[in-house]
Amino acid sequence: MDTRTEFFLNGLKGKRIALCGIGRSNLPLIGLFTKYGAVVTACDRRTEEQLGEMAEQAVSKGAKLSLGEGYLDGLDVDIVFRTPGMRYYMDELTAMRERGIAVTSEMEVFFDLCPCKIIAVTGSDGKTTTTTVISEFLKAEGKTVHLGGNIGKPLLPEIETISKDDFAVVELSSFQLISMRRSPDVAVVTNLAPNHLDIHKDMQEYIDSKKNIILHQNAFSRSVLNLDNDISNSFSTDVRGTLFKFSRREKVGNGAYMNENGDLMFSLNGEETYIMNKSEIKIPGLHNVENYLAAISAVWGDVSVENIVAVAKNFGGVAHRNEFVREVNGVKYYNDSIASSPTRTALGTLSLYDEKIIVILGGYDKHLDYTDLGKLITEKVKTAIIMGATGPKIEKAILEAENYSEGNPRIIKVRNMEEAVNAAFECAVKGDIVSMSPASASFDLYKNFEERGEHFKSLVNDL
Repeated sequence: MDTRTEFFLNGLKGKRIALCGIGRSNLPLIGLFTKYGAVVTACDRRTEEQLGEMAEQAVSKGAKLSLGEGYLDGLDVDIVFRTPGMRYYMDELTAMRERGIAVTSEMEVFFDLCPCKIIAVTGSDGKTTTTTVISEFLKAEGKTVHLGGNIGKPLLPEIETISKDDFAVVELSSFQLISMRRSPDVAVVTNLAPNHLDIHKDMQEYIDSKKNIILHQNAFSRSVLNLDNDISNSFSTDVRGTLFKFSRREKVGNGAYMNENGDLMFSLNGEETYIMNKSEIKIPGLHNVENYLAAISAVWGDVSVENIVAVAKNFGGVAHRNEFVREVNGVKYYNDSIASSPTRTALGTLSLYDEKIIVILGGYDKHLDYTDLGKLITEKVKTAIIMGATGPKIEKAILEAENYSEGNPRIIKVRNMEEAVNAAFECAVKGDIVSMSPASASFDLYKNFEERGEHFKSLVNDL
């Protein structure tokens, strides 16, 4: 075990720690902290009944519970770990800082203690696929990889077993980055567009949160930025170490790019290396070409070209990202539940097919603009099945699009996923493609996009 880790963990004895938010990022920490003698309180706005099994797990791991509306009131603790979903500037956390309580997060402490190289990815779209591809590259090279962060599991509980020769590959959201004051060895920004404006006070706070991924790097670090995205590219002036850029539109000086023949190339100090043609990438779409260009730039020098190509040819993608579900009566159904913003639907599902398709759209409103998506839907969609809080905004964007004509596309309004799948089944004919690509978050009807995607798949499989 690394010396810093040993010192930190041994220093937990007798410390009173509150874990705010009982979920996948904090629940696994209870066992680690109690093992080293900490007194842990698990806090959550939800009741014990609402938490169900998660509350039982917290208690069985040795935590006390503080639940319900007043779950943060009067906490007598030394350290608070906030869950990423909590607003960093919420009044209760601000008051705790003023009382001298240390407010931190699982990922902040992991970055402080991690003994190995950290590669971290953020962005509005594509970060999960890019993070996963990076981990697949490194595993193909024979490296020991610890994959986590926003992608699904916390990494701090693994800190005792991580060695200096391993790699930590981490996906980071704006909610995690907003309070971080340490940056990774390799930082990747896939792209940035308006997102999560229901949580952040404005677009600038969202951008500033993302920028933390590079702001605290040193001269020996690497930053990977998207030349084709204005906001990501604007971070260039804040880079302190090596800067690689990636582009699918033009040649870059240092980094990965796609040329006019669809060849993926790497340029470094004037030397050009051919990697592969875009047709060799198993997962479809130009957005996935961008994801590969970003991932290649992140691991260049650590992974051979041969292993990069091998992964590209064999990696089938991440669930809920244009995932083929099944074919029914000659109609193919795809689950693109990850598309929780207009740009994600535009760059994903609506970029993949030459023919017009049937799309299920709508969900929770993150206060995003659907104007540009309305124009693209009118161009690429034959039938738009809309639901949820964003349904009226999407319908308005379609009807007001300059290229809209009556019935092009046909608009069907439904109340829920069951009605949406039935509507698609009834209007689709042999040869059609149906994609559930909501361009909206899931929180109006589901806990997360995974639950939404699984529900869609079960409904399609029951047709």
